[in-house]
Amino acid sequence: MVKSTKAVVAIFGGSFDPPHLGHQAIAKKALEKLDIDYLLILPVYQNPFKKVPFASSQKRLGWCRKVFDDKHIIVDSYEIDNEICYTYESVEHFNSIYDVRYIIIGADNLEKITLWRNFEWLNDTIIWVIVTRGDNPLNTTALRSFKLLHIDTPISSTFIRENRDISSVDEKIKHEVEKYFESN
Repeated sequence: MVKSTKAVVAIFGGSFDPPHLGHQAIAKKALEKLDIDYLLILPVYQNPFKKVPFASSQKRLGWCRKVFDDKHIIVDSYEIDNEICYTYESVEHFNSIYDVRYIIIGADNLEKITLWRNFEWLNDTIIWVIVTRGDNPLNTTALRSFKLLHIDTPISSTFIRENRDISSVDEKIKHEVEKYFESN
C-alpha cells in the first residue's frame, strides 16, 4: 500500500462574524485532539442556512487571519474568493492539495446536516467533528463516522452582534470589531 504524502487536514468553516474566543478554543482543541498536520480555517462567503453576514467577507477574513496565528493553522480565502456556499466544493478543492480527513461543525448543525448539498458524498468522504457545549443531546444517527470535541466557552457570534458585547473577542481585533459595530 502506498502511503499518501499529502498533509492531513481538518476544515473548520464558519461565518466568523466576528471570530471569538470560542472559535479559538475550538481551533486549539482540534490541533490537540485530532491527528492532523494543519487546521484549515475557511470563512464562508455565505452560509446557505443563514442571513447575509453582518461584516463583509473581507473584514471577516482579515479578522480570522489576525486571531488564528498558529503555524499549524491556515486561514484560506478560497470560499470567499470563489463565492462558494457548499462545503462539498471546498472538500473537493482541498482534497487535491491535502488529505481532508475532518470537517468541524457545531452541534447545532446536526439538525440540518442531511440537507447539506451532497451530504451523502461528504458523509462517505470525511469524519465529522462535532463541537459540543453543555450536555445537550446529540442526534448523530445520520453520520457514518464522527468524533466529539467538547468546548467550555459558551459564546456565539450572534450573541456578540446582538448585544454589541465584545468581551469574548480577542484583544488583537477587539478595537476593530468595536469600531465596525459603531460604523454599521
